[in-house]
Amino acid sequence: MFNDIGPLELVTLVVLAVLVFGPDKLPKVIQDVTRTIRKIREFSDSAKQDIRQELGPEFKDFEFEDLNPKTFIRKQMENDELGLKELRNGFDLKKEMAEVTDAVHGRDTDSSASTSSTPSSGSGRGRVDMSKKPETPAAEDRPPFDADAT
Repeated sequence: MFNDIGPLELVTLVVLAVLVFGPDKLPKVIQDVTRTIRKIREFSDSAKQDIRQELGPEFKDFEFEDLNPKTFIRKQMENDELGLKELRNGFDLKKEMAEVTDAVHGRDTDSSASTSSTPSSGSGRGRVDMSKKPETPAAEDRPPFDADAT
């Protein structure tokens, strides 16, 4: 419940509670707070039992923690029926990004040349030339006139 409270924060809360409520009223306040928390837990447990009874035996394995989206997604990712673990383990993002970076900078990598399945139009090694080459039109060529654009 209080997993994210450090020791210094806990000491600060105790000192603050002593200052606000006083040493004589503090035990009574702590008892009231723990009694209230206990009643809330009992109410929550009885509500969960009522919901389970209303759902019937088809939902006997139903857990309310599964309604949390993070828990639901975590359970679905751990489920290996779809083969997601193989996909996740087979994908190396750093390697893919290095290959893209090398292709952009014009460096030749052995893995990109061997795994390239698209034939390039000008080179025999299987590399794609990604550098921009300025196209210079001939002096007598005029750009095409589009009557609908004007």
